[in-house]
Formats: sequence, structure tokens, C-alpha cells
Amino acid sequence: MNMEENLFPERTDLQEFRETLDKLKLEIGKVIVGQNEMIGLLIAGILADGHVLIEGVPGVAKTLTAKLLSRTISVGFSRIQFTPDLMPGDVIGTSVFNPRELLFQFRQGPIFSHIVLIDEINRAPAKTQAALFEVMEERQITVEGQTMKMQQPFLVVATQNPVEQEGTYHLPEAQLDRFLFKIKVDYPNAEEEFQVVTKHHLSKGDQLEDQVQPVLNAAVIASLRGQVSAIHVEEKLIRFIVSLVGSTREHKSIYLGASPRASIGILQASKAIAAMQGRDFVVPEDILYVIPAVLRHRLVLTPEKEMEGGTVDDVIRELVQSVEIPR
Repeated sequence: MNMEENLFPERTDLQEFRETLDKLKLEIGKVIVGQNEMIGLLIAGILADGHVLIEGVPGVAKTLTAKLLSRTISVGFSRIQFTPDLMPGDVIGTSVFNPRELLFQFRQGPIFSHIVLIDEINRAPAKTQAALFEVMEERQITVEGQTMKMQQPFLVVATQNPVEQEGTYHLPEAQLDRFLFKIKVDYPNAEEEFQVVTKHHLSKGDQLEDQVQPVLNAAVIASLRGQVSAIHVEEKLIRFIVSLVGSTREHKSIYLGASPRASIGILQASKAIAAMQGRDFVVPEDILYVIPAVLRHRLVLTPEKEMEGGTVDDVIRELVQSVEIPR
């Protein structure tokens, strides 16, 4: 018995790991119908300590899912509605004069939280977007020479509408690179939409999200992340990741390829997916699953490819087919 415990200590832990995540999905499923990929990748983003960008047309539960996720975790939550007139101080905070003490005191903005939902992130200009650069990468804010560390976990979940372009701004490439995933959300199928409408009908005006209960806290998330970081990855799989990302810099249809940060993102995300499946090792399928979400916002197509009507997802599929998958 002791020998088995020594040989397979992580398998036992990952069983508890998976049971915890099943409870998390169950709580979110009380309100959200379908959208399994979005929910799974959001959870993977938390486990891999990566920010998430969600893109989809209005009304497909992007914001609602992010809010529900925050309700299942007993940590701080704030929401920022990005608008064209939003200033950096509205995000990170400002110094306010205290007449009693005759000095300026820094008043923290809504970015000082654990889970920060930024709704319609592409509606704010570059000056406001730049306020997110430091905090998303280094998990800290520097104001007037003073550096303030963010408490863990710290996660930015941002949404954007791909259709309406009036009053929006293109996100800087440096900022896009700071998101681990870009999740594309489509319309639900007919059966899923039927269940959504039925739930709304049966609620009789009650707020369904009030039924969601906390499942995780900061300590549990730290423990889960520790287990994810210990997931085994063979050298040939790491070389596969590096080879695939490297090919994005040489592809004829890609003007701007992915950076080494993308390679690290694929590695961390595939480890999270493996753990969510109850495995203490990564398989090629884990890598293939996360590649589109990790790469689609980091690649810039050539004008010729865009004129042909090609999409980033099409090119990613070409790249995967051109690289030998290790077995």
C-alpha cells in the first residue's frame, strides 16, 4: 500500500482536483447552458494564471459567465465598463488631497481586485489601454514612484464585440500578447437556446445567478495552481510547441508571428487542461486543444491573406497540419 502511494501520489491529488472543478462547473451550470468551451478555458485560465479575452456578439452570456465565475470564488471582484472617455486614473486610481493631513493620498481604482471584469475592452483609447500593460504582465501598479503588488489570484477577464466597430479601438499588439486566451463565443444551438429561454421562464423574475454558491477561495486556487505546475511534460512535446510557434514567424500568410510568451502560454495551458482531465502528464491532444485560443489573437495576417478572406483560425489549422505531431 505504501509503495502504491509513493508511486502514484499525484493521481490521488488530481482526483480531488477534478472533483473540485466538477463542483465549480456544476455551480456555473445552474445558470449557463452550453458554452462548455468558454467555461473550460476560463477555468484553465485561472489554473494557468493567465488573463482571458472573450469575443462574441451581444447576448451570448460573455459577461454573465465571467460574473458567475467570480461568484464561485470567494475573492474580490470588480467590473469596469470601458468607454471612449475613460481615463487611466479611472482604472488604476488617483491621488486625492487630504485637507486634514495636508497631503495627497492614493485612492485605489477598480483594478485592485482579484478578478477584474473589463466589459467591452476595445471601447477605450490607447492611453487607457496602456494603464493595463504593467498590471497584466507584472501583477503590480506603479504610481508616482510607488509600486503596489496585486494580491493573488489576479485575473483580468475582458469582453469585446467583433461586429460593431463604431466607437471602438484596435487593442495594441503588446496588450493582446498579455492575454493567455482569446475565446470566441458563438450562438447556442436550438436545444441550448430552448433551455436558456425555459430557465428564464421558470425563474419568474428571480435572479438565477443568486443560486450560485462559492466553491473556491484564494488558498484553494493557490493549491490547484501548484498541482498544475507539477504536471509532467515530455521534452518532445516542448519541442513540438516551440516548433509550432516558430513556424508562425515564417509562414507566408502571417505578417506578425507569435512570441516566446505564446510558447509558454501553450505549455501552461496544456498542463491545466491535462490536470482538468485527471492526468498528471500532458498528451499531444492537450496541446492541440489550446493552440487556437492561445494563438488567434497573437497572429497578424498579411494584407493579401485578408483580402482573400482568410482567417487566423484557418492559418492555425494549416500550421498544425504542417508540423509533425509527436506520439
